[in-house]
Amino acid sequence: MPRIIAFDLGRKSLGIATTDSLLISAHGYEEYRFPDGAFQDATKHAIEVIKKENVLEICVGLPLHMSGEESKSSESARHFAKDLEIALPNVKVSLVDERMTTIIANNRLLEADLSRKKRKEVIDKMSAVVILESYLNQRR
Repeated sequence: MPRIIAFDLGRKSLGIATTDSLLISAHGYEEYRFPDGAFQDATKHAIEVIKKENVLEICVGLPLHMSGEESKSSESARHFAKDLEIALPNVKVSLVDERMTTIIANNRLLEADLSRKKRKEVIDKMSAVVILESYLNQRR
């Protein structure tokens, strides 16, 4: 069954979340670590996951300032999304405003009583879940 996948691209990690087979709920998939700034590694890994998971749509978190202006990281996210579009022309790629996702994700992890170390290990994966939930709500 096709799925929707979300990515939260950081400087050293790629948070990945996917939907269930009914495209109703989002679940953390993986927190992929790569060398600082090695975005090509992240792109290659993302393409592998997309092919493995039979993905129908992709959403990539777009980091914006609270004012709505693009941040320096926005360029990396746009480039990442464009690379996915080129590599996978039959898969829809969307950018999703990711303002507040890290705060929401961190609050969820605090509520789950995770240690600071554990939160750091999974924050991007949880942020990808929040990005995907936001995307699913927009689709409805």
